[in-house]
Amino acid sequence: MSLPRRLLLCLVTLVVAGCSFVETVPPSPSPADFQGTATEFAKRGIQIDHVVSGDAGCTDTVLAPTARSFDASGLDQTRTVRIYLYMFADRATYERLRTTVDACAASFVTDPETYQSVEQSPFVLVGQGPWGQAFEAALRAGLVVAAGSGDNAGSDYP
Repeated sequence: MSLPRRLLLCLVTLVVAGCSFVETVPPSPSPADFQGTATEFAKRGIQIDHVVSGDAGCTDTVLAPTARSFDASGLDQTRTVRIYLYMFADRATYERLRTTVDACAASFVTDPETYQSVEQSPFVLVGQGPWGQAFEAALRAGLVVAAGSGDNAGSDYP
């Protein structure tokens, strides 16, 4: 075997051997945007209509940019309900503003006994209940998938 062929064979062997020492770590999944979140709900049998961006349900100017409201129904939820979804930038913002969501909800909840809340950092979803059990479970499952790892540094939301 000629010298150039030996060198090439040696180089290929080193590259292949080196590949076994490289460890790749998959990136942490980032939270979905609203469209991705709505898709997760739809996959689970929840129909969404009348989406309003920036509707926090109250006059809180900090929550408004994070909020989407929409009508939802499906599964065992035969009556359409208005849902408010707050999509925070990251876990730290979620933790800082989480209690303000409940304060905001006080302005649109008509019966505190049936106030419903589903949360998965960095998202919070609330509305007037009662909600059907399968409906709530589907919202929760969709929100868990949409939230990813719960951190989204670099998001446009506060």
